[in-house]
Amino acid sequence: MCKAFVSKILVCKTFACKTFIMATLGALLVLATTAQAQDTIKIGLIMPYSGQFADTAVQMDNGIKLYVQRYGATVAGKKIEFIRKDTGGVAPDVAKRLAQELVVRDGVDILAGFVLTPNALAAADVSASAKKLMVIMNAGTSIITTKSPYAVRTSVTLPQVSEAFGQWAAKNSVKKVYTMVSDFGPGHDAEQGFQRAFKEAGGEIIGSVRFPVANPDFSAFVQRAKDLNPEAIFLFVPAGAQPAAFAKALAERGLDAKKVKVLGTGEVTAEAALKGMGDASLGILTAWNYDPQHDTGSNKAFVKDYVSAFGRTPDFMSAGGYDGMHLIYEALKKTGGKTDGDALITATKGMAWESPRGPIAIDPETRDVVQNIYIRRVEKIEGVPVNVIIDTIKDMKDPVLARMRK
Repeated sequence: MCKAFVSKILVCKTFACKTFIMATLGALLVLATTAQAQDTIKIGLIMPYSGQFADTAVQMDNGIKLYVQRYGATVAGKKIEFIRKDTGGVAPDVAKRLAQELVVRDGVDILAGFVLTPNALAAADVSASAKKLMVIMNAGTSIITTKSPYAVRTSVTLPQVSEAFGQWAAKNSVKKVYTMVSDFGPGHDAEQGFQRAFKEAGGEIIGSVRFPVANPDFSAFVQRAKDLNPEAIFLFVPAGAQPAAFAKALAERGLDAKKVKVLGTGEVTAEAALKGMGDASLGILTAWNYDPQHDTGSNKAFVKDYVSAFGRTPDFMSAGGYDGMHLIYEALKKTGGKTDGDALITATKGMAWESPRGPIAIDPETRDVVQNIYIRRVEKIEGVPVNVIIDTIKDMKDPVLARMRK
């Protein structure tokens, strides 16, 4: 049809004729572009691809890529297209602007990624106003999903982990703890969750401290804890370079994890962190939602494929990204490819599947993940420090959101 119009343009003698035909051709091209766009589902990924937290984005993005490699770039008859945006780190203003650009300029159907809580909270406003599905693949502060009715989480919340760990620690002969956390949303959640559950189970918090998110040196904070002679230290720091810096401070201040128990969330002994800590990590206890050593067929296949594709071991970021894509694909199948926020978020509620981390589900009331929490101890196996699962707390919901609904 377009060729016919081009031929007519060539034989047109009047300006009016040419104008009419060019306008018609333009309309046809717009229709063709629109039709092509309707056959594509755009996903905007907002992550810190550069800066201090760049490796977390790499691991999450690898999980996303592996899912697409396994199951193809087409779902419900439509092609999946990704548009990646870099926040450069903790930058809520940047995250909000990028989310707005993705929705308004790039026409994305779904917002996803979100390594860091401040960025996720900022983008949630855009998700709510634009009615776009928002898939949180890491950011762990409980309230994020309450900031947009279209937000759903496939990762973990800090209270989910820290309250489970507080109860477990008190029941396993830990009586006095000093808590140390990063001074932002996830750190506050981790601190309050651990302290609440630990004290309710009979434990005593003998002191606590909060330090800056990008704090490079923990020596003074570790010394403050040492002076109080705690039986154990509970730690939360975001994934990245800080766990190794903390382990260095422990060694410098003469605190042995075998004598003073070090308890932490999974970021503390993530794969990259263990490489930086070396033997200083031995004996550290952590509670987390995913471990590459998890002994199931699903996880073994996931780890094998991940290592083959990217030359490294997957971590919790990888699992969050991978499961986030599973949720997106299955929701799109349920809606027949429809991408309006109401249809997609409804499709996610109550969804359940077997993840590499074990059985997980989406709570239909909170839109948050329900999953097992694994208690792990760092041990040396074949000369390398690794996390070894020593206990499992099953079907853990986020306790903060559960209490909010009462």
